[in-house]
Amino acid sequence: MSEGENAAAGEGNATSPFPASEHNYAFRLRVLATWTTLFALFVVFFLNFGLDFPFIIEKFPMLAGLRLTRDGFIQGAALTLFVCFFAIVASIILGLASALSRLSKSAVLYGISTFYTSFFRGTPLLVQIFLIYLGLPQIGPVPRAVPSGIIALSLNYGAYLSEIFRSGILSVPQGQREAGASLGLHRGQIMWTIVLPQAMRIVIPPTGSQFIAMLKDSSLISVMGVWEIMFLAQSFGRASYRYIEMLTTAAVIYWFLSFLFELVQARLEAYYGKGYRQQR
Repeated sequence: MSEGENAAAGEGNATSPFPASEHNYAFRLRVLATWTTLFALFVVFFLNFGLDFPFIIEKFPMLAGLRLTRDGFIQGAALTLFVCFFAIVASIILGLASALSRLSKSAVLYGISTFYTSFFRGTPLLVQIFLIYLGLPQIGPVPRAVPSGIIALSLNYGAYLSEIFRSGILSVPQGQREAGASLGLHRGQIMWTIVLPQAMRIVIPPTGSQFIAMLKDSSLISVMGVWEIMFLAQSFGRASYRYIEMLTTAAVIYWFLSFLFELVQARLEAYYGKGYRQQR
């Protein structure tokens, strides 16, 4: 067998971290059949609840964020995505800054970083929401509910992302930094152009999981009266005694949004893993 044929034969194992069977049509077909079967069982399970589908259809546009509130602001899934978008951006910035501070030689930066991650990983998110929403007015600022939710989610998940970013940065061999220094690059350039792109392959899977968790934890801001998915589901369910209908609808919407996040995560993993697969 020629060298080219050997390379082609090893395409499914030596050059890819996945089994060869995952790339053939039969495997994908079996996965689709499995998903279809499980989804059918899922539907049958919920149909046994005797759901009031006309009621679900009536309330679905509000929960899905297809209608605005009486004040003309977004609600439901649209508001949930709005909160999560800004919280994701802020938590990435906080997490990266905290990770770099943790790795710095400054005792002050190291102390701030470790105190921040210790507190926000060691206390419940719900407590942090109340501390920001009810505590800040005691010292002056009076934040509204939506900004309070964004701040709480950002601080909480930034602490977790700090450790994820730190582990990703440490996974890059020291020789990569030395090679950059030998080319005359300063520390900032080495970190931005050499270390972080390589660290992304390690960082993206746990980071994606954190963002999916944030999507679901955003339901906690309903305690402040924010008209997101869970608040509306509880309000409509309480008013009509149709809790199961509304909770089931909310669960499906959260699942759909999480699935979209999973697709984005998969694309990012494929993008940043190209060089690694080619190297292998």
